[in-house]
Amino acid sequence: MTQRIVMIFLIVAIVFGGGFYAYRQLVPPPAQEAQGPIYSTKAVTRGDIAVGVEITGSLNPSRSGGIMVPGSRDYTGQSIQFVISEILAEEGQEVKAGETIAKLVAPGLQSQIDALQKEIQSNRDYLSELTGLPPDRLHEIRPGAGITLRAPIDGRVTGLSIKEGTQVPQGQIIAKIVDDSTYQIRAKLYENEFKQIKEGQELAIRFDLFEGVQYGRITEVNPNPVPDGDEENPAQGFVHWITVEGKNPGLVRAGLTVRLGIPSPDRDSLRVNWFASGAKVDGFVNEEKVLATAEAIASTVYVREMDLVKKGDPLVLLSGADIEDTLQERMDRLREKENELANLLAKASQTEIKASIDGVVARWEQQVGQMVNPGDWIGYIYNTSDMSMWAEVDDVDVLMVKQGSPVTVTLDALPGATFEGQVMQVDTMGRDVNGIPRFGVSITVKGGPQLRPGMQAHAFIDAGRAENVLLVPLEAIFEEDNTPKVEILNPDGTTKVVPVKLGLMNHRVAEVKSGVEEGELVITGSSADVLPSQHIGSKDTLLPGQSGSGDGDKEGSGSNDNNG
Repeated sequence: MTQRIVMIFLIVAIVFGGGFYAYRQLVPPPAQEAQGPIYSTKAVTRGDIAVGVEITGSLNPSRSGGIMVPGSRDYTGQSIQFVISEILAEEGQEVKAGETIAKLVAPGLQSQIDALQKEIQSNRDYLSELTGLPPDRLHEIRPGAGITLRAPIDGRVTGLSIKEGTQVPQGQIIAKIVDDSTYQIRAKLYENEFKQIKEGQELAIRFDLFEGVQYGRITEVNPNPVPDGDEENPAQGFVHWITVEGKNPGLVRAGLTVRLGIPSPDRDSLRVNWFASGAKVDGFVNEEKVLATAEAIASTVYVREMDLVKKGDPLVLLSGADIEDTLQERMDRLREKENELANLLAKASQTEIKASIDGVVARWEQQVGQMVNPGDWIGYIYNTSDMSMWAEVDDVDVLMVKQGSPVTVTLDALPGATFEGQVMQVDTMGRDVNGIPRFGVSITVKGGPQLRPGMQAHAFIDAGRAENVLLVPLEAIFEEDNTPKVEILNPDGTTKVVPVKLGLMNHRVAEVKSGVEEGELVITGSSADVLPSQHIGSKDTLLPGQSGSGDGDKEGSGSNDNNG
């Protein structure tokens, strides 16, 4: 029985003990009344502060250029097409101004050039024949001045057939210009005589009109025998014809009769082996006819019969309306064709497409094998070293943004990379966006080839910096009587309010130029500020030196805030 009673008391004790413990755990003790305000503080520190505005926007190229087929569009009907034969710079590739980025070919261009060159040469030959001027002197032609017939070679004027004022039909022989320094003889040799000579051999020449023996050389030998053709001596059979040239001593004329023979080795005139047949001076080695190139009037004759002239010397001036019209028409046509040829040759040399600026190839509008015309835009290049960025800020932040302010740009696509920039323009007038005034800001960015238009960029606009200055948290600052102030907690637990002069300020800390000293504790919160229904327990005490006090909370004070 006694044992049962002990067990009952033991069970009751356990139940009451457990219930009391649970009650103590679940029901907190009555709050103790605080004896005075409890403060949260931060120490006045020294550090750096950066003030600025953060904005986000997309990058765009400040400068770009087109990829263009060389040359300009031709609206005169002389069309030419190229084919893209090779692309040397792919999209996204960095290129330099003047670098070849594509090559072209021009099918059929060479045939057009060849045809024009032949036509031009034909016109030049005609004008040269008409005027007597060599092709390189056709620029001297003056249509109104008529045609001056000129000496085609150095020589003597013979057979001059016109006088001043006479009408001259086209094709009439005006004169001959004869270089009579070397005469020419055509002679026939019989078979036995022919076997004794060879080309280049010296022969003796005797003229019937004057004494003595001259000498010449065989310049041409016909090895094929032909019938003699001598009606007076038909039985002579076949002969060979040769040509002999000799220097004119000054008396030789065309038509003079001569004898030819093989001289002795010592040129003894008495021991010449003369050929059987005689011969005549056929003419001179170099002589040219001068023809009237158009129907005209011989307005001026510059020479007389037997005058000596030099190549290019004027002989006769032919004039008249027909000549002037003909010359003008031919000159105009020649210039037109020369211009066409120059244009084609320029296009033929323009088979390389070069980059217009330093930059990156954005895209190609045409591909290899496609036909293009001069002046066509077939792609685009943008410059990545000079990018731009545009964004908007509100009416509070715009006061800190100034033209020329430095900017630091970062991109999500390039972690760790930063780029320098500068504010180029700030809108002076805002626009309403959902009830908030917004101001546009334009920024230039010094970029690089890794940048691409459209990339999302984050810009920090530097509105001011200060180094090694006193800093206090923003929550410690209040305004009274239009004067910024802070409340300082003294070492003995008392407080004092002091006015401060503020400098730069960001969203965390403010620069204090006067009013506080480094290390002083500024009050950022107090238990006196809580509502009557709130309280601060003893474990939340924030007095200096006690656990949880704010005097040791240096991190986050804004002493080195570079985030704006």
